[in-house]
Amino acid sequence: MNQPTSERMRWTIADLELLPLDDRRYEIIDGELLVTRAPHWGHQKAINRAANALDDWSVETGLGEAVPNPGIVFSDADNVIPDVVWISRERLAASLDEAGHLTTAPELVVEVVSPGAENARRDRELKLHLYSTRGVREYWIIDWQAQQMEVYRRESAALTLVATLFSGDEVTSPLLPGFRMSIAALFT
Repeated sequence: MNQPTSERMRWTIADLELLPLDDRRYEIIDGELLVTRAPHWGHQKAINRAANALDDWSVETGLGEAVPNPGIVFSDADNVIPDVVWISRERLAASLDEAGHLTTAPELVVEVVSPGAENARRDRELKLHLYSTRGVREYWIIDWQAQQMEVYRRESAALTLVATLFSGDEVTSPLLPGFRMSIAALFT
């Protein structure tokens, strides 16, 4: 008797070369292809505000760099494009491949959730797990529609929710001495 198989295709970074260049973003997590379209204006504004605040602090302190939409190639089957990352100068020096992609986890990753259940699952489950297993020390999930931010920090070898911040709050981080950002500023 034949048993039915439920093998799924495992995508790799080489497969991405075969996909069209268009307005979609292609990412791979654990061999699963994730495709998203160009995001909403509110999504992009939150990315820009977070990246600018982190970049201004980084230029002022010289401790690292903040970049929006970098490619991170963790492995052949784990290739993502976070909305914003912050990486220390020390870690950055040993983290770029010849194509200019990060190959190790930055200390901080920021994702802005797009509308829809699949987008929420990607950021709150798949990427949270990936970033947790790959050594990201802090993960911020910004929800521009609800105007809030979830802050996850590494505790006992895993990223754990430590705070949910709202418009009247500020975010600080032990990774970023003296950094302060108003949550409301992400959305106004």
